[in-house]
Amino acid sequence: MPNQSHALDLMFQALADPARRSMVDRLCKGPASVKELAAPLTMALPSVLQHLQMLEASGLVKSEKLGRVRTCRIEPSALRSAESWINERRTHWERSLDRLGEYLKANPEMPEVEE
Repeated sequence: MPNQSHALDLMFQALADPARRSMVDRLCKGPASVKELAAPLTMALPSVLQHLQMLEASGLVKSEKLGRVRTCRIEPSALRSAESWINERRTHWERSLDRLGEYLKANPEMPEVEE
């Protein structure tokens, strides 16, 4: 589990930045060159490349170079692992809240808490 935890840490760290999230959004539509990914961003190309390195290190993005063009693509399995982690927590809390709701319905005599 420690390796999975480290991978998730890198993934969420990569997704914490709005520029990287915009790159991921773009790549969800299909592969793109570094130039295409950089176009809507207001930063220098070296900064874009640093962001892409972070996305690649997290496993969210893969790239390959053909000639002078580096093309990036999303790595769906990495997104699925993050989605799975989030869904597990959501499911846990939904069940807990459902049980609380059932308890409150079964015990209407409970006094209301004043704020």
